[in-house]
Amino acid sequence: CGSINNLTAMSYYKHHVIFCLNQREDGAQCCMNFDAESIFMYMKKKIKAMGLNGPNMNRINRGGCLDRCKDGPLLVIYPEAVWYKYIDKADIDEIIDQHLVKGNIVTRLLV
Repeated sequence: CGSINNLTAMSYYKHHVIFCLNQREDGAQCCMNFDAESIFMYMKKKIKAMGLNGPNMNRINRGGCLDRCKDGPLLVIYPEAVWYKYIDKADIDEIIDQHLVKGNIVTRLLV
């Protein structure tokens, strides 16, 4: 059995990016009210076009409610467990360049 301290070594992806793509039926604030679906598709396509997707690299995934609706729109990157708020494609470009490629936290977008 592996220990919990070795989990990073067992990771299939270097980074796993999970987008909140929840739509609330009661009209309350949610990530889908902020064009989250198109931003998710933008990041997914861009990572693929850059050749940065797949094992030992990055995986961009849909998520349900991440239960931080008032902070949205949100994505979280594991294994670091870094939560980001984004507004537009420029924010996503910065997250890709700084976090996924260079390993730097984008502090201005932290939640």
